[in-house]
Amino acid sequence: MNTSKNKVVNIKDAVRDFVTSGCHISIGGFTINRNPMAAVYEIIRQKIDNLHLYAHSNGQGVDELIGAGCVSGLEIAYAGSGRFAPTCIRFKKAAQSGAVAVEDYSNYQMTLRFLAGAMGVPFLPSLSSLGTDIIEKWGFCEKMRAADARLPDKKVVVMDNPFGSWGDVPRVVLVPAINCDVTILHVQKADREGTVRMEGLTFSDVEQAKSAKHVIVTCEELVETEILKADPDQNQIPSFCVDAVVHIPYGAYPTACYRYYDYDPDYLNRYRKYAEDDELYSAYLKEYIYLIKDQQELLGKTGKDQIDKIRADKQKGYAVGLDRR
Repeated sequence: MNTSKNKVVNIKDAVRDFVTSGCHISIGGFTINRNPMAAVYEIIRQKIDNLHLYAHSNGQGVDELIGAGCVSGLEIAYAGSGRFAPTCIRFKKAAQSGAVAVEDYSNYQMTLRFLAGAMGVPFLPSLSSLGTDIIEKWGFCEKMRAADARLPDKKVVVMDNPFGSWGDVPRVVLVPAINCDVTILHVQKADREGTVRMEGLTFSDVEQAKSAKHVIVTCEELVETEILKADPDQNQIPSFCVDAVVHIPYGAYPTACYRYYDYDPDYLNRYRKYAEDDELYSAYLKEYIYLIKDQQELLGKTGKDQIDKIRADKQKGYAVGLDRR
């Protein structure tokens, strides 16, 4: 854990220092909201592979990491990018072909798993998924579990309520904790020491951060510590949880960042067409990631007019009048 006062680094160094081939990684955000896309693109550029990826309910970030061949295993509740891809396209292709092993949980269970990791306990109980195939259908076989000490021996455990019939609950589902090597989040504000302020919904980002060994935060605004101290109840992640802070405006693009910009429907529609075809997707990776130096260059490729269209109204938090088709 980085305990220095100034944790500001560039994205290339942050990814190089904390994301390595074969590590267990989680990314924050929800579907097409606050995905840490600048970090995702840097992971792809550095060609880091064999990642075991965890996410709550993510879309674009998960799909592009899988599409680029960076991921070997995935644990997630839902992979989709709204109307643009109700089920993420490269994720679906990889799951169906067996290129990526996938184990699914409910949204609530994934949050509980991150929370268990944050609490330092091996599991937490739930009623979620009783009576569903989530309990019966496992994505990781016994051989895979045995080969990776980081994976739990079982997906879930269903047991009788140890307190008898107390609470009128006869059975509970135990879900295993998640403790990643690194969690990557994109947030609205952070200071140089790593204190984080998210605006709007936080999803399971706080639990993901606190459950990880290392945390990389990319932010829209790098602010002075005094600004965050002025309203400390609005901060969600303390500085001692964060190892690296990277100032990247539009670091979630083409997904949305509440109060700063909306998702880009033009980009996501174009991405869907690339993602549906293997050859076109190879061209996408080259044109939009490998030949692009950084997020600012990607924004330049998108063009000022489109960036202006997705700029959020500060009061409403989203782009007013944006054609989302």
